[in-house]
Amino acid sequence: MSKLPTLREDDGMATVEYAIGILAAAALGGVLYLIVNSEAVVAGLTALIERALSVKF
Repeated sequence: MSKLPTLREDDGMATVEYAIGILAAAALGGVLYLIVNSEAVVAGLTALIERALSVKF
């Protein structure tokens, strides 16, 4: 006679935790993408690069 598997209260929690972590990382990535593509950041980076390229040696 084989034993039936016992279910614990936390079975499947690791999978849920990974899913929540992935969602949080994706949300953070989306926010950072919006910030980097904002007009102010793009203008600042463009000005910085133009200034760096216009330096005379």
